[in-house]
Amino acid sequence: MANELSRAKYISLILILGTLTALGPFSIDMYLPGFPAIGKDLGVDPTRVALSLSSFFIGISAGQLLYGPLLDRFGRKKPLYIGLLLYVISSIGCIYASTLDSLIILRFVQAIGSCAAAVASVAMVRDLFPVKENAKVFALLMLVVGTSPMIAPTVGSYVTSAFSWHAVFLILGAMGALILLATIFWLPESFKPDTSMSLKPRPIINNFLAVVSEPQFYTYCFAGAISFSGLFAYVSASPQVFMDIYKLSDKAYGWIFAFLSIGLIGSSQVNSLLLKRFTSQQIVPVALVGQTITGLIFVICAWNNWLSLPGIIALLFAFLCCLGFINPNTAALSLAPFTKNAGSASSLMGAIQMGIGSLASTVVSLYNTHTATPMAVTMCGSSFVALLILVVCSRNIKTAVTAAPAAAAMAH
Repeated sequence: MANELSRAKYISLILILGTLTALGPFSIDMYLPGFPAIGKDLGVDPTRVALSLSSFFIGISAGQLLYGPLLDRFGRKKPLYIGLLLYVISSIGCIYASTLDSLIILRFVQAIGSCAAAVASVAMVRDLFPVKENAKVFALLMLVVGTSPMIAPTVGSYVTSAFSWHAVFLILGAMGALILLATIFWLPESFKPDTSMSLKPRPIINNFLAVVSEPQFYTYCFAGAISFSGLFAYVSASPQVFMDIYKLSDKAYGWIFAFLSIGLIGSSQVNSLLLKRFTSQQIVPVALVGQTITGLIFVICAWNNWLSLPGIIALLFAFLCCLGFINPNTAALSLAPFTKNAGSASSLMGAIQMGIGSLASTVVSLYNTHTATPMAVTMCGSSFVALLILVVCSRNIKTAVTAAPAAAAMAH
């Protein structure tokens, strides 16, 4: 269909799909600098505010499994309308949250809403553009997603300083409303509803069981997801580490968060170049070893109070660089064996990744030690367990299905 589109229509589709894809990351990153202010207003320690982030991760994990069948059964736009409307309403609710418990619940609902945007945007790329155009379109969408961790915390820090943390959720709600309007008026329906699609639990569960029983899937999916959970630990604990322990302002934190995001984004782009000479199976174990060693150094330094501000920034940067090599390759290798069940495999992989990530986020949030040690231990532990899974479970893979370089380059 892409070759039939005018340039203006092509650009408008990319912009709408890109904003749908970026809604979730913006919802995660934009309110991070406001943790101290939220904690003060709600009468809780700032470390406890991270539980609202954990509930968001849990919501995204559940939504991955929810929207896949709905988008096939009812078409792309109707479930998307419901999800975006839910997102707008819950964002407004977050503005008026008076207790941490209410904020946690509202963030969960907000995540369920934002997940519709993420899942639908991926499905609509496949619907609206020829297969040969997909790599190019996904690369453009990933560019939007990649810039959100650099922009969102910085914008959030300035909004929080100038107004309050409530204004962040007002902006997020307005974003959701504008995206909903753009979806209604400028995004075409790309898929005819499949009335034969069963929404009964048994066929859906059987489909997921068939996917998870594939050795290559469970090896690389769980290794990648557990490794990736180190990022969730970092995102949850970093506001307290930088603004409480190192006494940085919310603006300074926003800029440091943006700088550290360059490590993850940059290494994932370097990964595209490495794939011209090496396979994903070769890159993953090397990167996991590097991530585990970085995590171990982090734990030793944190435990002995050897971490200066430049030191912790350097270690986090190195950890995220390793993750930029691990995540796209494990994702591509997880999906490589599937053709018929590719959609189920993709949604299940996303659910597992977000579910394990939410667990790591919760663990870090529960330890109020006012040191970087819980974050360091969680990040190191996730790397070690991921490496162990790769070593043990890869023996069950009889003949590995190799991921295409383009797929591995885009799968982050």
